[in-house]
Amino acid sequence: MDPQKMNYQAGQAQGQAQEKTNNLMDMAGNAAQSAKETAQQAGQTVMASAQGAADAVKNATGMNKN
Repeated sequence: MDPQKMNYQAGQAQGQAQEKTNNLMDMAGNAAQSAKETAQQAGQTVMASAQGAADAVKNATGMNKN
């Protein structure tokens, strides 16, 4: 096998490995973004529930005089 062909094949393999790495990094980034958004939604749900509970206590105790 001549050196030029070997260099070409090594370059091809390196390019394919880089492409796979880039794809994996994109997938990891997407997963991280999705997890962040899910956590934000969960936090908003918890905050809304806590606000609802606080309002219910105020209503029950007559402290909510709007």
